[in-house]
Amino acid sequence: MFNKKKKEEEPVIENNTAEETAESLKDNVENTAEQANNETAGEPAVELSVEEKLQQQVAELNDKYLRLFAEFDNFKRRTQKERVELLQTAGKDIVVSLLPVLDDFERAIKATEKSTEVAPVREGIELVQTKLKSILSQKGLKEIESLNTPFDTDLHEAITQIPSPTDEQKGKVIDELEKGYTLNDKVVRFAKVVVGA
Repeated sequence: MFNKKKKEEEPVIENNTAEETAESLKDNVENTAEQANNETAGEPAVELSVEEKLQQQVAELNDKYLRLFAEFDNFKRRTQKERVELLQTAGKDIVVSLLPVLDDFERAIKATEKSTEVAPVREGIELVQTKLKSILSQKGLKEIESLNTPFDTDLHEAITQIPSPTDEQKGKVIDELEKGYTLNDKVVRFAKVVVGA
């Protein structure tokens, strides 16, 4: 195959004179130069290669973008799943720590069935309450001290205003209807209070 091409490209010199051979070689050179000029003048080969390069770059960038998007989507799904699992199990340690208090309440109910005296039952309930408060304080829960403190909208919710018995109690909390609590120094329930006017 290679030999056939070589034979076709070579000028055939059969019984030609030197002048005819020179002319045919000159024509071949001019045709080749003309083809080269046409390709470089219009530059179709260079434009196609630039377009192809740009298309390759676009394809590569598009592929990178799709991979990055898929990776981010996977990351988002994974973190959502972890967050849901965390929320479902976040209260587990608190619930486990409150189980002994629940057991104490069940014992107290059984004790009230047989007991006729109020004082021991009250004492048992107070012990259970103290135990519950200590467990919750270990988890970061604190009571908001409200009585006789200045009214603070960041900590208190005013239910009503009443005339203050003394001038010192104006603008202060006179009574507390419901205790307020903070969890790790963030208010989780505002104290419902009565404010002196």
